[in-house]
Amino acid sequence: MTISATNVRNQFRGKVKEIVDGTVVSEIDVETPSGLIVTSVITTRSVKELGLVVGQEVIALVKSTEVSIAVL
Repeated sequence: MTISATNVRNQFRGKVKEIVDGTVVSEIDVETPSGLIVTSVITTRSVKELGLVVGQEVIALVKSTEVSIAVL
């Protein structure tokens, strides 16, 4: 499955492996089926709004130096 309503071409399906909460920003580690770890730094507010939890299936969207997270 891919997210087609975006112009981001590099998409990595995986599961949230770890969330390191910070006051303003948090780190999200996503592990792909092949074992690749993609790390995203997003606002802690976004983590809460997306309802991200360890073990959740997500797609890491990579554009240039940015890694975004989309909930499946």
